[in-house]
Amino acid sequence: MLVLLALPFAMQAQSKFHDVEMNEATGPVKKITQNLMGQEIVIDFTTDGKMQRKEVSDAQYDADGYIQSFKLNVMGQELSIAVKWEDGHVKTQTMNVMGQEMVITRSYNEQGAPAEDSINLGGMENKSPYSEYQYDDHGNWISRKGSIMGQEMTQTRTIEYYE
Repeated sequence: MLVLLALPFAMQAQSKFHDVEMNEATGPVKKITQNLMGQEIVIDFTTDGKMQRKEVSDAQYDADGYIQSFKLNVMGQELSIAVKWEDGHVKTQTMNVMGQEMVITRSYNEQGAPAEDSINLGGMENKSPYSEYQYDDHGNWISRKGSIMGQEMTQTRTIEYYE
């Protein structure tokens, strides 16, 4: 019994759920804080990797702990999001936006960070590439340049770890 108590805390973190990976990070992540269009978004994670966010509900997981679907409340609107995984990364996210299906297909760079999101809404496709990544000492991105509909922006985030 004492042997189990002596195991390092970090070894126990992020073992059951893969919500950290869905949020483009790996390891014993405790919290991700980012600013999106002037709004601060905080995502907390349990020690077993489950996302704790007040805007998220009805999360459904497969037997391996990969989220398959969830509901997200965005400015009073509830979006149902279906997630498809490939090789431990999110491949697509599908949701209904204003009566139209929106599919976001993601490709990844050599470091495992998103290289580009391809957004298809009602048959119209828009590519959103990411570049100029900066990484923290755990290998997770903390800054990147993105382009949405031709508009360039820098995205930053801070990540706290269980350690």
